[in-house]
Amino acid sequence: MVAPPSGLRLRRAPTLPVARLVIGKRVEEVEALLPRIFSLCRNAQTAAVQGALGRLDATRVPPALRGIAEDMLRDNLLKFLQSWPRLLGLTPRDLDILHAPPDWIALSLFGSAGRLPTRPADMTAFLGSGRGIAPVLAGIDAAFGPGHGVADSLPLASTANAWDRGVDNGPAARHATRPAMAALEVLGRGPLWRALGRAYDTESALRCALPAIHCPAPGTAIVPATRGAYAIRIAQKEGIVTEFERITPTCSLLAPGGVADRALASLPGGAEDRAPLLLDILDPCTPVQLEATDGSPIPHPDPVRDAAPAEEASDA
Repeated sequence: MVAPPSGLRLRRAPTLPVARLVIGKRVEEVEALLPRIFSLCRNAQTAAVQGALGRLDATRVPPALRGIAEDMLRDNLLKFLQSWPRLLGLTPRDLDILHAPPDWIALSLFGSAGRLPTRPADMTAFLGSGRGIAPVLAGIDAAFGPGHGVADSLPLASTANAWDRGVDNGPAARHATRPAMAALEVLGRGPLWRALGRAYDTESALRCALPAIHCPAPGTAIVPATRGAYAIRIAQKEGIVTEFERITPTCSLLAPGGVADRALASLPGGAEDRAPLLLDILDPCTPVQLEATDGSPIPHPDPVRDAAPAEEASDA
């Protein structure tokens, strides 16, 4: 168990009783309901429930992954072009880039190569280049000292531990074996490591090269989502849902002693000004409140409130 953070803690909101909402309903109702409740990751929700219900045949997998990639690209560009620049004091960029061809987006984000470097030395050069999203990544690196905002030691999420809440389930887990990511991880799984994982995810989304949708047993599915891997289990009898379980990236992130607790615990005293940026990088989908240990709330600015249409909350 992790000790309380120095001067900071996280107050969680009550979780939505999703199982109670779907048990007893027809599977067709559940298939339509989940993407409506969790609309920010609508395509991941749709793919997961269809996979668990055995309705995701080979012809429907590519369109499902394309939809997930579209959601991922939208959510990630909001971070790299709007939210994180504002929190870092940088100039945000226009989101019209979303409507450009993928190759053009890649050039705009990653410079003339159109791809992120993989070797540590090349990544260091990119971070200092001022091209694309490099100033945002460099700003995140500069905002946190060595060992600050770090959450280490938890197993990385995989299909083998998809039902375990005590894992590090985020975009960086998907790219941890890349040389540039491995070099950063030696220094600790800090904010730059997590933001760079999201940058690699953005590159993957542009090429629609996402992890496969995995259905390891009847009634179960594990799908890639913007914030990590999303697992769902559905039991049914005569078309009626009798059991339901889901593990989202936010379940793992906000688990007691999980990534959020560990990352906040590693911040030094007086780091309240960096805590909102750290929380935005961790990116829980359910409402949370940063507060001091005396219970006083710490304002968490919403830098993208006016940058995108309002949607229902999502926890994938």
